[in-house]
Amino acid sequence: MTKVYFIRHAEPNYENHNDMLRELSCKGLKDRELVTDFLLDKQIHVILSSPYKRAVDTVRDFAERKGINIILVEDFKERRVDSSWIEDFNSFCKKQWEDFSYKLSDGECLEEVQNRNIMALNNLLETYKDKNVVVGSHGTALSTIINYYDKTFGYSEFDKIRYLMPWVVEFTFEGKECVSIQKYNLFES
Repeated sequence: MTKVYFIRHAEPNYENHNDMLRELSCKGLKDRELVTDFLLDKQIHVILSSPYKRAVDTVRDFAERKGINIILVEDFKERRVDSSWIEDFNSFCKKQWEDFSYKLSDGECLEEVQNRNIMALNNLLETYKDKNVVVGSHGTALSTIINYYDKTFGYSEFDKIRYLMPWVVEFTFEGKECVSIQKYNLFES
């Protein structure tokens, strides 16, 4: 059995519009301690992360406490929306969930995000078979992974977790077969 704990990043600083360098807010820096507390007894062997600063920084406290290096995986990054900031993000998100091939001229569609993340996950499952793995992730990227294994996870489920940061989703695999998905709201613990 391989357990993969996808950690959706803590609250970012929305004033920074640079997706790659967007840091955690003061609340996010504090809330990442919830992630550390959740993971402490999970016997984690490996920590991977999207290269985006907010994802790395969400798992950094745990990594430092356990003395585990964070391995950056480009394909676990969040979807590229467009080359400019989107003001009506709600409408854009809904269109993407209604049509997985919908994208803006300089962005990715959800199908592309899902394919990229599933490819990275399959590589993880081959490389770290029978290990417990943490992956620093993002709301949309993680939601497309859930949708890959559970087609009932769509826009309304995504909308419910949109502001839930950090958020943990535990996938259990036998080989490459997903045998369970468990979602954790760290604020309810």
